[in-house]
Amino acid sequence: MPLCDVLLVLLIIFMIITPLAQRGVDVRIPSALNTIDMPENTDVVLYIKRDGTLYLNQEIVTPEQLQGKLEEALLSADDKQLYLRADQELEYGKIVELIDVIRVSGVEVVGIITEKKAERSG
Repeated sequence: MPLCDVLLVLLIIFMIITPLAQRGVDVRIPSALNTIDMPENTDVVLYIKRDGTLYLNQEIVTPEQLQGKLEEALLSADDKQLYLRADQELEYGKIVELIDVIRVSGVEVVGIITEKKAERSG
């Protein structure tokens, strides 16, 4: 009987911890049918929340600081790739403005993070 109690306690702990262990900034991302899996080790990730708040690798940055911080992050990165995780409610124009800054910073490839959309049956 004690083993069962231990297992139930562990189950409860994992049920509580798992949602809290989400990597990154909480952003509601769009979904797409044609996606590829994101690599496990990403050096540079830019999060954009619905209100326009920017996070570079989970550190808040202002639009004015973005170019300098990106250049710093790319110095220690293995490659010149950036992964963009933007809220689906964000205006397209804001994303285009940020991509211009990203390109000037020296980023060669911008990967857009999406969720896999469930395929329609029928």
